[in-house]
Amino acid sequence: MQVHAPISKEWRRRMIFMGAMIWGSGLWFAYDGYINWPAEEKRYQILVELTADFIEEGDKITEKNPEVKQAWQRYAAENDLKPKVPKHRSDGDLAGQRYIAGFFGLIGVIFTTWVLLQHRKSVRAQGEVITGAEGDTVKFDEIVEMDRSKWEAKGIAYAIYERDGKRRKLCLDDHKFIGAEAIILEAEKRLAAQQPAATSAPPDAEA
Repeated sequence: MQVHAPISKEWRRRMIFMGAMIWGSGLWFAYDGYINWPAEEKRYQILVELTADFIEEGDKITEKNPEVKQAWQRYAAENDLKPKVPKHRSDGDLAGQRYIAGFFGLIGVIFTTWVLLQHRKSVRAQGEVITGAEGDTVKFDEIVEMDRSKWEAKGIAYAIYERDGKRRKLCLDDHKFIGAEAIILEAEKRLAAQQPAATSAPPDAEA
């Protein structure tokens, strides 16, 4: 038997989607931490000066105060700025956003490296030998059972084989490695052929 089961397009699409989510989240936090929030803090400091006459020092400047909102919207209209009242973004706020961005960046690098390494793997059957994704090899005649308990949900089957008096598992993932089912079917066909043929029961003797 000659079968080569490489990484499937469906698995690749899922990994691209997950990678986009990770990197997108990282870029979102980086944008806030390095660009958006620092710019908003600058606008907030302008707002502090605009409201110094009617907001006492130490009091919270909020858009719920109609005077604050009016003062900012007037200034924003005159200087082509966003009409939304800016919020205070402390150094701690900025550091938090940047830390999260760095965390997602680290996860993104690890995830992307892992996905690229997975593309070097495949499942093969050459003659009588099956080679799993991790390089482990099993002969067809060592297989004593096929476990499809995860087949419907995940497209995964396990070849149960015996070696050195111990039972072991070889994972055959047809969702990740397209074409692995051909190996599963071949193993099941061989197992079925090993079952003793059913014999018909002798007819009842006449009384």
